[in-house]
Amino acid sequence: MEDPFAKSVPVVEKIQKLGAVAGAGDSLAILVNADPDALACALALKRLFWRKVRPVRIFRINRIDRADNLAFVRLLDIRHSHIRTLKKSEFNKWALVDSQPSHDERFARINFDVIIDHHPRTEGLNADFIDIREEYGAAATLMTEYFRAAKIKPSPRLATALFYAIKTDTDNFVRPTVDRDMIAFRYLYDYANMNIIKKIESSEITRKMLSRFQKAMQEVQFVNQIAVVHMGAVKKPDTLVQIADFFLKIAEATWSIASGIYGNQLIVVFRNAGFRRNAGMMARKLFGDVGSAGGHKDSARAEIPLENVDCGSKSDTDCRNYVMNRIRTLSRAVN
Repeated sequence: MEDPFAKSVPVVEKIQKLGAVAGAGDSLAILVNADPDALACALALKRLFWRKVRPVRIFRINRIDRADNLAFVRLLDIRHSHIRTLKKSEFNKWALVDSQPSHDERFARINFDVIIDHHPRTEGLNADFIDIREEYGAAATLMTEYFRAAKIKPSPRLATALFYAIKTDTDNFVRPTVDRDMIAFRYLYDYANMNIIKKIESSEITRKMLSRFQKAMQEVQFVNQIAVVHMGAVKKPDTLVQIADFFLKIAEATWSIASGIYGNQLIVVFRNAGFRRNAGMMARKLFGDVGSAGGHKDSARAEIPLENVDCGSKSDTDCRNYVMNRIRTLSRAVN
């Protein structure tokens, strides 16, 4: 269906239509691909239906691994369950926030009544309530507008969740945003708990990760201003993302590159803090001939089948040398 809301439609009208979707006697399941924006929006939608719909429960399709996201959930007590525990017979109303049905096959199996998102609109959407604002930097901005229009003061817990969601999804307003994102951010500032925000942002390492960082400290090498770490076999690619993000904090590093073996692939994660160079272009230049590679100006990734990697026995040492040799050939280009 076509988006029912033109830009000129007052938010009050949206709230009225949203409230009509479910009421007494209904049960609502809110589905998310869990990250701070999605979880904050789910928490906000649950509050909007408070005392109108019971029960309202939040279900995620993914595993939460990042230390800061775990801290976000724990410190804000965001109660949710994995979708594997979902019993469809217990709910007659369905909502999807910060995503769209085509984004995951598990979403595509459900006929949603509510879809709220800020990602590019996909085809074939059908729901009683659809509000998609592609220009917004975060879906949490939409939810904040709903609260203001409904004259509901957010609790410190909810304000903190929405505030952090906008902060992270806009990457502290480095990514494309609109004035409405800043207005929502400023509004939430008066209600959010900044001490919790600081704690979440500083929660980058779990006890389980300490051994990985210890290994990374031992393995890091520098090629001019590029910090390079090969982690060998990793249980999940996100480990490489965390390592690359961490080493970009070194004052002398304008680039951070973390590589590792996951399954039958060599994964290489790029981070760039400079002005002149583009991480996506560099990933393609270094590894585009042997695998898939690309990304954004400040972050990128390459995935190379091990069968394409010219590194002898494909041991940790051989793969480390393979990555280092490729980086050295273009080190002048990235500095």
